[in-house]
Amino acid sequence: MGASTVRAPLTRGVFSIYCSYPRLKSNPLYFSVSLASSVQQVRRAAAASMSYDKQLAAAKKAAFLAARLCQKVQKALLQSDIQSKSDKSPVTVADYGSQALVSFILEKEFPSMPFSLVAEEDSEDLRREETRGTLVRIKELVNDTLASNGMNDISPLSEEDVLDAIDRGKSEGGPHGQHWVLDPIDGTKGFMRGDQYAIALALLDEGKVVLGVLACPNLPLTSVTSYDRHNSQDKVGCLYFAQLGAGTFMQSIDGSPPRKVHVSATTNPEGALFFESFEAAHSSHDLSSLIVKKMGVKTPPVRMDSQAKYGALSRGDGEIYLRFPREGYREKIWDHAAGYMVVAEAGGIVTDAAGNPLNFSRGRYLDLDTGIIVTNQKLMPALSKAVVESLKERASSLQS
Repeated sequence: MGASTVRAPLTRGVFSIYCSYPRLKSNPLYFSVSLASSVQQVRRAAAASMSYDKQLAAAKKAAFLAARLCQKVQKALLQSDIQSKSDKSPVTVADYGSQALVSFILEKEFPSMPFSLVAEEDSEDLRREETRGTLVRIKELVNDTLASNGMNDISPLSEEDVLDAIDRGKSEGGPHGQHWVLDPIDGTKGFMRGDQYAIALALLDEGKVVLGVLACPNLPLTSVTSYDRHNSQDKVGCLYFAQLGAGTFMQSIDGSPPRKVHVSATTNPEGALFFESFEAAHSSHDLSSLIVKKMGVKTPPVRMDSQAKYGALSRGDGEIYLRFPREGYREKIWDHAAGYMVVAEAGGIVTDAAGNPLNFSRGRYLDLDTGIIVTNQKLMPALSKAVVESLKERASSLQS
């Protein structure tokens, strides 16, 4: 069943709902939220007969290997004094190494299929003579990671192999065909601090996200609210994976049996916990504070880097995630595709600030209204209302 066979019934079904309920016709905001929820539910149902099991297995393998590479680099980083993202910094090596590994593994797993990868990095800087040393380090790191994780049957990659693998991430994506979407290290500053980061990998099919994998090497296996980094019993390292119509699962990166996870069922905003970006430059903390105050949320925010926030929310660590970047900033699809799928398949809703579903079919960028809001189905109407009121209030204050 292709996307075209789903589109018409979906449109008629939503239109019928709209016409049948006066509440929706009289309240566009409520209808927008209901539409986002309905679209996600119908897409999951329509995909139930389609299987992406092979792609999911390959994605998990690629994300696992990339996580191993990043863990090794971060350990060395934290033992040094380097804290910048210059061409020779460890975080740059990990970024490129992670992308090269994921690209290489995915193409190797599906040699007879057209390969398209939408990713953050390209090799232009690495092809300069002055960065040759960095390229050598990346090549060695990629080959060491492959060899130390049971892939001794693969011939070592050359420098040109690594550059080519990185450059396969230049695809523009779009509404047709299948496209992998990768952020090789989401949460660069968290990575440098020794905090949260994620390897985020998703697959688009005809413009729709059909699977997502989040490898979060520093995310605790228990709730982030109860985690004690000084307690050796509190283990870290989570791998989330979700396939359209099949739910969301979490396991340890070390390979514990996966368990199905679900977003929080909390209905009372007072007890809701909300996530936002650690860096104020990535999202307006003041606006988030105003929104949750209008909702009646009493708890302080949990600030965290990367799409690890999506993972934590998918298993019920909190109820709300708000992201409102600076004006003029364009969200990239790799910053949200995997996290979107992980939360949506766990029963949550992800929309822009106007309640519209996220559209990943328009290339490398997400064209959306103002920001991104995430929560469970029960809290979404109240959250959307608070967002609209807060944005109007902020606009009025800027004009006065």
